[in-house]
Amino acid sequence: MTLFYNARLFDGIRTQIQTASWLQVEAGKITAMGQGTPPNAAEAVDLQNKYVIPGLINAHTHMMMNPVTNKLEYLSETEVTATAIDNLATLLHSGVTTIRDCGCAFNTDIKLREYAREHQLTAPRIVASGRPMSMTGGHGDFPEGKAGEVNWSYLTDSPDEMRQAVRQALKQGADNIKVMATGGVMSPGDNITDTALTPAEMHVAVEEAHHKGKTVAAHAQGNAGIQNALEAGVDSIEHGIYVDERQADYMAQKQIYLVPTLNACASISKYGREQLPDYMIRKNDQVKDDFFKNIARAFALGVPVLVGTDAGTPYNSLATGTFEEMELLVNEVQITPVQVLQAAGIKAAQLLQVDELCGSLEVGKQADFLVLDQDPTQDITAVAQNDKQVYQAGSLVDG
Repeated sequence: MTLFYNARLFDGIRTQIQTASWLQVEAGKITAMGQGTPPNAAEAVDLQNKYVIPGLINAHTHMMMNPVTNKLEYLSETEVTATAIDNLATLLHSGVTTIRDCGCAFNTDIKLREYAREHQLTAPRIVASGRPMSMTGGHGDFPEGKAGEVNWSYLTDSPDEMRQAVRQALKQGADNIKVMATGGVMSPGDNITDTALTPAEMHVAVEEAHHKGKTVAAHAQGNAGIQNALEAGVDSIEHGIYVDERQADYMAQKQIYLVPTLNACASISKYGREQLPDYMIRKNDQVKDDFFKNIARAFALGVPVLVGTDAGTPYNSLATGTFEEMELLVNEVQITPVQVLQAAGIKAAQLLQVDELCGSLEVGKQADFLVLDQDPTQDITAVAQNDKQVYQAGSLVDG
């Protein structure tokens, strides 16, 4: 049992900092907590009156992608796995203690999640989607393996094919099903406004996933594709570039989550202009201003907005992207620092269905927390501190 004391605590539920706080941790979980004089303990850690917050949750990552090389096709399983292991360690050291991976070739995210249950792996908790669902020729139709014998996505071109693919994904152990409702910035053969999977196909995905208590996330950027995904009953809209007021009202009413991944757009614009293909720059430039404006309106209308970065996409850093996304949400979407911390905490945990384990610091939950010099509830840039302390299950993550 370890006692952590002398902390200024943001527990992720209450909006106020609790001074002179202490946490008692045993077997990786919080067994008691309070304020004032702490109980006696054989092992005690003085947190020196620093700020303690829950470990961050990034609700949209791609552990398989290298944001510098930007290679998407003909990746071997060995290459995907090696990249993923490096990226996972980077995310954890940055303070991200839980992720939802939103599309991974060879189901490597599922395999590494299982590996981590029995072996030591420097990684956040993994909520895995495995291979996503795409139409033939759509966003996500990337060949993998030496001869392109495997595809990044399950290619589904009818409701029956979707049903079989989703059942296969669930059999393999997917926690979440990712469906491609529109084209995307990174796919050369389509436009953002193109619709992809049909409402009927996505409805089957939702039906099958919900039967098993799993969620469905829709890559949906254009307005018509967002509408198709909403009509299909998905649990979250990823990106949501052209979400309109009517759709936002519906999402707010139904509490359908929006994971905008603003940093994917911002990183391409800031770092990729001389390096990336013209089609990516063109599409990204076309949407950037509308993107920020539409997400801000959706949040103002009550849509639950979460922190997710699309980590691994071009120049979208695994090390700093989560902080950059949080800053964009404060500066561009007008979300308060406390609301952003909850968007990377308890609210994200609820979508990922891990809120009994993490997302806030409460008795019975995992002792995943960060120790910061400055108060992030007043200035969100505090979370970007380079030498922050990261604790996972009560143990300090080695730098």
